Amino acid sequence: MDQIPMTRAGYEKLKAELRHLETVELPKVLDRLAKAREEGDLSENAEYQFSQEARLLLEARIRDYRDRLARAYLVDPAEMPRDQVALGATVRVKDLDTGEEEEFTLVGAGEDDPNANRIVVTCPLAQGLVGKRVGQIAEIQVPAGLLRFEILQIRYDSPESS
Repeated sequence: MDQIPMTRAGYEKLKAELRHLETVELPKVLDRLAKAREEGDLSENAEYQFSQEARLLLEARIRDYRDRLARAYLVDPAEMPRDQVALGATVRVKDLDTGEEEEFTLVGAGEDDPNANRIVVTCPLAQGLVGKRVGQIAEIQVPAGLLRFEILQIRYDSPESS
């Protein structure tokens, strides 16, 4: 069982989301399912089929959250080395194939937001950057091919903001 690095903030956020799913969302879905079941013939009851599918999806999410929390280990970004890429770092890179610059913030599970370039430290892109220093080249094999980045800057904005 692989452990999942998380900051305290990420752990608490995931715990709160799990609590919401279990205490708010699941009872709603179960109530809809019970009402749909009362309508009779289940084989032709679209609301029952929909509610049953929603219940299964929600229960799968709940199991996933529980699993992630069970495998979590807390990491304090303040204890990470400041001269290399690690959890909590915001790293500015230059794509050596396109010349474009991008920024990524490496975060723990539950804190990721791809639209804001906040990537989980365990994903392949982040793993290829971890341990690199300014000026080094990261070559990262992804399904789309080989990514090559030069590390331009590493910064740690706030120890627990990641």
